[in-house]
Amino acid sequence: MKIEQIYTGCIAHAAYYLESQGEVAIFDPLRDVQAYIDRADAAGAKIKYVFETHFHADFVSGHLDLVKKTGASVVFGPTANPNYDAIIATDNQVFDVGGVRVKVLHTPGHTMESTTYLIYDEQGLEHALITGDTLFIGDVGRPDLVQLVKSEITEEILARHLFHSLRTKIMPLSDHLIVYPNHGAGSACGKNMSKETSDTLGNQKMTNYALRADMTEDEFVSELLSGLAKPPQYFPNNVLMNIQGYDHLENVLDRANRPIELEDFKALLNDDSILVLDTRDPQTFSEGFIPKSINIGLKGPFAVWVGEMISDIKQKIVLITDEGKEEESMIRLSRVGYDQTIGYLEGGFDTWKKASLPVDVIERIDVNEMEGVIIERNAILFDVRKINEYNAEHLENSINLSLNQLVDRINEVSDDNLLIIYCAGGYRSMIAASVLYKYGIRNLVDVKGGFNAIRDNSALPKTKYVCPSSLL
Repeated sequence: MKIEQIYTGCIAHAAYYLESQGEVAIFDPLRDVQAYIDRADAAGAKIKYVFETHFHADFVSGHLDLVKKTGASVVFGPTANPNYDAIIATDNQVFDVGGVRVKVLHTPGHTMESTTYLIYDEQGLEHALITGDTLFIGDVGRPDLVQLVKSEITEEILARHLFHSLRTKIMPLSDHLIVYPNHGAGSACGKNMSKETSDTLGNQKMTNYALRADMTEDEFVSELLSGLAKPPQYFPNNVLMNIQGYDHLENVLDRANRPIELEDFKALLNDDSILVLDTRDPQTFSEGFIPKSINIGLKGPFAVWVGEMISDIKQKIVLITDEGKEEESMIRLSRVGYDQTIGYLEGGFDTWKKASLPVDVIERIDVNEMEGVIIERNAILFDVRKINEYNAEHLENSINLSLNQLVDRINEVSDDNLLIIYCAGGYRSMIAASVLYKYGIRNLVDVKGGFNAIRDNSALPKTKYVCPSSLL
């Protein structure tokens, strides 16, 4: 038996490859499925099943492309009702994958169809739990996402389901079992999950707040529902795509992977229905970019911030990328359902620059320049981190507007005074700066290294640090 976790850090996602005696099962695959097929082909094995733990909100699953390419069967847990052919398993139903058995444990709570899969090895011994978003390392799945598409199922109802699922289905299991969740730190599907992506169930029973044996149901519900940030706006769209079905990735790429010549690009730039998205890294972008474009760099949680910043999942997009990064940009957009890329500027930013066309630049300053800039240019400290990051520690006399709220509250932002923009490390602040530029707010500078550099290298007065977990 082989179990491999295939982790994609930019969206904090884990898929699982299970292989035994020439047969393979894939759990919670991403939309770009070739990596799973390649593994099976290299082993001379056949993909038999694609197991889904639930209808995902934070990414478009690859189950339908795997069915098309391999003939595998898709399996969901009880109560799932997809708009395509799938096996809807019953609680405790067992599936054979080679010499391995996969047992279905219905664990509603994160969603009503949420399911955990108990893996028995080739000796018939319990080996691992693939928990989806039911149980994370250090956390559990949030119960407030289903309401985005089914308002009648309240978060309290789901929280109470989760309490009982954990205590009747998971906690009685053996401590030696390996817990394999669907996400790690950085995912918005929980509120405080660990950077670790696997652990023993026994250790989770000792360290995970949600598995405390002495916790009452009401205490669990209260703790689970407190401190939940607003979920990303693209989540409902991804849920519906995973329920209803979606276009195959190869069709999306056929439409998107098209070079656009400069003159045609210039016309598109003046079309208000088109968004020009520059996926180069923030430093490179700041040194010169095409007016009206926004920056979300590939070298970071790209898909997450696309979903946060682009409200319309059907938005038509034209790309500016580093050479050779065109298709990667398209694939990573498609992971969260943004399928309307119509092409990319042939030659990228260099084509624009060589034509001597107007170029925008964003000024960046070092931490040691901040105090002088504040005094000399009457500047305002503009922190775009999340509210829990800001509350944990921030510069005195700063204002906070989380990046994910920036577009909705853009009318509140004025550049009558210079804005000194920063996030934690510099990735999000450049997204913010590019969005502000697009809206005509240009009296700003970006801080190199963000608040991390400020905290370590600046004498500017800060609030006393408060552990973020105590703010939940």
